Amino acid sequence: MEPLLAVESLSVDYGAVRAVDGLSLAVPRGKTVCLIGANGAGKTSTLKAISALLPHHGSVRFLGADLGGVPPHQLVQRGLVQCPEGRGVLSGLTVSENLDLGAYTRRDKAGVAADLDHVLGVFPRLKERLKQKAGTLSGGEQQMLAMGRALMAKPRLLLLDEPSLGLAPQVVELILDTVQRICAEGVSVLLVEQNANAALAISHYAYVLETGRLVLEGPAAEVAADARVKKAYLGG
Repeated sequence: MEPLLAVESLSVDYGAVRAVDGLSLAVPRGKTVCLIGANGAGKTSTLKAISALLPHHGSVRFLGADLGGVPPHQLVQRGLVQCPEGRGVLSGLTVSENLDLGAYTRRDKAGVAADLDHVLGVFPRLKERLKQKAGTLSGGEQQMLAMGRALMAKPRLLLLDEPSLGLAPQVVELILDTVQRICAEGVSVLLVEQNANAALAISHYAYVLETGRLVLEGPAAEVAADARVKKAYLGG
């Protein structure tokens, strides 16, 4: 079966600097795939290129269709949704308004209402804060809101960029448990995460990037056991 997402020979340039160099990866249906590597390895650039937020070379296929020339808002409508690094919540709007924005491409009112109930079940903290301005939330609550907003778009594939960044350990655990729950409910996930230990623990498959190039891939458990990965990313 063709994977949900298939990326072939992806390259991204910033002027004379090549941030991603000939990367190929795939995300099967119903799986979590992680992309790990040091700062500056090209992880975020990869997600932005897949989301049509950066010019790039190479092929990106989603649900069997080539995405060349498809604008970002149409990708969302097709079910490819990114939850950005830094959360990107609109601080002057309420939690409720931020969640509504996640569903802006949808016209199925009953489905949107059902998904809102589901998101508030996944993140009960948001239900308590629906009328609060997003800017008044803690970092962990803002990450919950960013993920909740992405889920309101009804993704088939969620691109999740550094969800644990800057969060307390117990909040990180909650966020990563939620990633597993989302995947178990049928949403595929491409996870970019500097916390390699955590990412490998919840993923089915892993890719390791160094300065824009793929240096290792395999089932997440095998990558976690690799001596080079242990030394470079796992403190081994």
